[in-house]
Amino acid sequence: MRTKSVYSPYLALIVAVAQVVMSEGAYWGQRTFRSPLDPWAYGLLLVGPLMILVRRRFPITSLVVTLAATFAFVWGGYPYGPIFFSPGVLIFRLVLEKRRLLAWLAAGTMLAYFLIYAYLIGEHGFFHDIAITTFMLLFMVIAELVRIGTERRTERQRIQEEESRRQASEERLTMAQELHDVLAHNISLIHVQASTALHLIDDHPEQARTALATIKTASKEVLGEMRSVLNVLREGAPRSPTAGLERLDDLAERSGLNVTIKRVGSRPLPPTVERAAYRIVQESLTNAARHAPGSRVTVRLEYGEQELAVHVTDTGATRPAVLSEEGSGNGIPGMRERASALGGTLVAGPADGGFQVEARLPLPSAPSEENS
Repeated sequence: MRTKSVYSPYLALIVAVAQVVMSEGAYWGQRTFRSPLDPWAYGLLLVGPLMILVRRRFPITSLVVTLAATFAFVWGGYPYGPIFFSPGVLIFRLVLEKRRLLAWLAAGTMLAYFLIYAYLIGEHGFFHDIAITTFMLLFMVIAELVRIGTERRTERQRIQEEESRRQASEERLTMAQELHDVLAHNISLIHVQASTALHLIDDHPEQARTALATIKTASKEVLGEMRSVLNVLREGAPRSPTAGLERLDDLAERSGLNVTIKRVGSRPLPPTVERAAYRIVQESLTNAARHAPGSRVTVRLEYGEQELAVHVTDTGATRPAVLSEEGSGNGIPGMRERASALGGTLVAGPADGGFQVEARLPLPSAPSEENS
């Protein structure tokens, strides 16, 4: 609003100067058949610019007064041309402000007046009438085209803003999911190791020392991962958290479990797939440490041409049914959401006295040898 209020005075001043100065020049070209400017003519030339100043508060009144001043100027025999700037500006603005009916009515009124005036003073004729009509239609078509272009730019800007908000919302959701995975895994590991240390501290202090060392490492790791996740929110930081499959060995060592990692094949992975696979393995180890401490866990990664298969199996006791399908936990539902977001699938449930998680994540086609 402030920009528009500043814009109107400058526009009114420009129109006022243009109408007065250019009307002087127009008279010299029309002095054989039009009257010279006098105080009344100058007053009529300034009516339009004054109406431009108040048009936002009185759009209809300003238009009517400007048209009346224009008609009086023309009827007084003063030179044609610059006097039309003011009604042109007001009509143009009405079209841009989507008051199209009023704008077209004003344009039609001006056209009718000029045709009648030309007939009364004997200047009418086929080509004369066609020229005036063509000019008025061309002016209105240009105004409509500008309106359409403005509306399209506004719509594109609105769509871009909505897309930016949607992306920001998705990024916040991703950050929340990453923080959940980081905190759930490391805090669960700390809890399990702290319980182990308390249980062994009297009878097996050396084993308790190992558990405490694991707690120290896990606490340091969670701080580092949280810092990595939160850094993506800072300006100029990478837009995706760093969690890759090359860190699986460190993850296995910190889990407090007997973990065996097997890889079948090898190929580059998209960052989104690699991050999802890492988090699925991390959450699976978290569940194993929480519900089957001391179990043996096998992590198997199969790199296929069309998908990455992730199998995490432990030998622990059967888990509560709440973990596999129901309940309020976010572990397995979160893993399933990660797989689904990439177009993949995830199945989790009891298997051979333990628990198994199987995820299949689609991959883009591998480059052929001919293209390599």
